[in-house]
Amino acid sequence: MGKISIGGFNPTDKMLHAGAYLFLMLLWKSYFIFRNEKNEAYRSNLLWVGLGCVLFGMLIEVLQGTMTSYRTPDWWDVLANSTGIAIAALFLIVLAPKIINWKQKIV
Repeated sequence: MGKISIGGFNPTDKMLHAGAYLFLMLLWKSYFIFRNEKNEAYRSNLLWVGLGCVLFGMLIEVLQGTMTSYRTPDWWDVLANSTGIAIAALFLIVLAPKIINWKQKIV
């Protein structure tokens, strides 16, 4: 199967970026949830984790453009990363009561 490209824009690559950063956000937030985070800090901590993920993605893009000769930064990747992070945040907000309840049963 060949690569699909729309005017130089590769939607498969962007979906992979979104999926990877969705997973990163879920993984990082899970660390804070089970690291004995107080339930009151759930949403504010979610904001900081999301911001950290976005900044990490931006840093990676800048480093690709400045530290390598074979990679180029793509700000569409940053948008795809941010989309994955936003989807993960919505998932975590909607399921917050169940996650907190599950945590209380485990811990």
